[in-house]
Amino acid sequence: MTETILPQGAGYGVVVGIGLFFSAFMLCLTAIQARYTAFSPKSSEEFTSASRSVKPGLIASGIVSAWTWAATLLQSSAVAYKFGVSGPWWYGAGATVQVLLFAMLAAKLKLNAPYAHTWLEIVGVRWGKFAHLIFMFFGLATNIIVSSMLILGGSATVTALTGMSTIAACFLIPFGVAIYVVVGGMRSTLLCDYTHTTVLFAIILTFIFTVYATSDKIGSPKKMHELLTAASEVAPVAGNAHGSYLTMRSKNELIFGVINIIGNFATVFQDKAYWQRAIASRPASTVKAYLLGGLAWFAIPFTFATTLGLAAVALRGDPAMRILTPADVSAGLPAAAAAAALLGKAGAAILLVLLFLAVTSACSAELIAVSSIFTYDIYKTYVNPKATEEQILRVGHLGVAGYALISALAGVIFFYIGVSMGWLNTFMGVILGSGVAPIALCITWSKANKWGCIGGSIAGFVAGIVAWLVTTATLNDGVINVSTSGGDFEMLAGNLASIGVGAIVATVSSLIWPDNFDWESTRSINKPTPPTAKSIDEKIDSDSDKKDHDVEVKSGSIAGDSFNAAEEEDELDPVALNKAFKFATYSSLGLFIILILVIPLPLFFSSHIYGVGGLTGWVTVGIIWTFFSAISVVLYPLYESRHALFHISKGVYKDLFKKGSGKYIEKPAPVSAA
Repeated sequence: MTETILPQGAGYGVVVGIGLFFSAFMLCLTAIQARYTAFSPKSSEEFTSASRSVKPGLIASGIVSAWTWAATLLQSSAVAYKFGVSGPWWYGAGATVQVLLFAMLAAKLKLNAPYAHTWLEIVGVRWGKFAHLIFMFFGLATNIIVSSMLILGGSATVTALTGMSTIAACFLIPFGVAIYVVVGGMRSTLLCDYTHTTVLFAIILTFIFTVYATSDKIGSPKKMHELLTAASEVAPVAGNAHGSYLTMRSKNELIFGVINIIGNFATVFQDKAYWQRAIASRPASTVKAYLLGGLAWFAIPFTFATTLGLAAVALRGDPAMRILTPADVSAGLPAAAAAAALLGKAGAAILLVLLFLAVTSACSAELIAVSSIFTYDIYKTYVNPKATEEQILRVGHLGVAGYALISALAGVIFFYIGVSMGWLNTFMGVILGSGVAPIALCITWSKANKWGCIGGSIAGFVAGIVAWLVTTATLNDGVINVSTSGGDFEMLAGNLASIGVGAIVATVSSLIWPDNFDWESTRSINKPTPPTAKSIDEKIDSDSDKKDHDVEVKSGSIAGDSFNAAEEEDELDPVALNKAFKFATYSSLGLFIILILVIPLPLFFSSHIYGVGGLTGWVTVGIIWTFFSAISVVLYPLYESRHALFHISKGVYKDLFKKGSGKYIEKPAPVSAA
């Protein structure tokens, strides 16, 4: 057995101990929410969608948390280790643009189906049962692959650093998360994500300043440049200009960039976790949240990989640096090796905590997302259409626990058949890419043809598998296995065929045989019935025993950040939402052009090799971007929730130091008897 830098107990301590800590933390948050805010965690609407009232800063923080997978930290560092400075850019940009473009879908979701619980509900109402089942396959397949990547990456690193059983890690990681997701639901999960994101940025900044300022092994961009130049001379990178790690001219990284872009379109557009945050967001700020979240997220893989990924290259030959095999690189271990070489046991422990927080926060997003599919698209649609509020909530809780088991088993299966996180990261677009365009058209375009979009998703799926297997067989003398099928050209062929065929068939068929859908049926999905005077009188009577308490009553939106019907109706104004969609379109497409075309391609075709000044500027941009990201998703959510935090604090003060109760009770708005 390979000697590990940390004892096995450290692995179990982090996985079990931190998991239990956040479960206890979630219990406290849920108790505070129930007592001092207008939102009840016993409501199914609150459990799955946070009453559709969350402000943009917290949504952006949740997006950053949900999109920071194990792969975000590990695979980005692995491509930096393999290809040099181009790796962090193509990984970061190739997975940022999808979140930015998703802002357009989020705006259309609020316009065309403002009360939907899942994107599959929209598909079912618009195109019927068969389409609902077809796209449910793509949705659940996306969640399975994403969850497996999270668990595989997390367990591989925990095992590498501590020697903890990989199988134990595969089960303990999702089960620990399931405890606090069941307790808190969507809103408390977002709050927990916020704490994860805060710690994540603190640790990333620690590594940045260690590598580029304080380390006696590197300590400056100049020393990093010197070490990378030496590494390029000893082991030139195939396909890079002059074999250098200090160039954007990397043919293999460009191929990876294309695969990364396609695969991440599939995982963002079809992963319920991102739709769930759009559903939970206040309508007026949905677009802002996704643009802010996408730009903030970019700093994490770009700067983290430019730090630890390049450090792993620079420290080759250092006695403290672990020798990495190709399997280690595929498993995403360069970051862990560099952290341990730089800071010893402390570095390994910090990275272990960082990774665990990233995995668990993204895993919590997957659990609550799949639970809502189980609840609304399977149970309420096909099993019990007349389900009560209590039954829906119970199924939601069971869905979280059930999917925790399913994702653990999937991780174990992939581990035993030798499939790594890196392999899954490039493969996901092969089987998921075909659904991207049909789903986007379903939500945004009234003329999208039902059978063209269904046929495109199926044809693209088949084409992707065929292209992948045929290319694998052709390039490897007929040998098809996990090793041969994971090559760059093999995966590129499958990814391009899948997303290309799906998009072409869906778009062309819709242009030739356009539908004319008016959206009224989707706008009616789960539309709430206005309360009557009688129902409100009954509610007041049921709360009559609380009238003797010293209670501060609010009918507005300040206390607890509540979100009343009048505010919601105002924010669902079609004119305003159409303006938001146009803004999202111009902004996201503009940023796509800048991040994917304007910045990297001229650097690629110039074959420029960065000097000391160039690398220093590159690193400085990453550090500045990281600080702005931290301000956006750590400090800004606190500022926008300052009123709610004040009223919660006031309620806690009353409970602790005054005789009256600080419990929040919302006074119903006046309703006419008619």
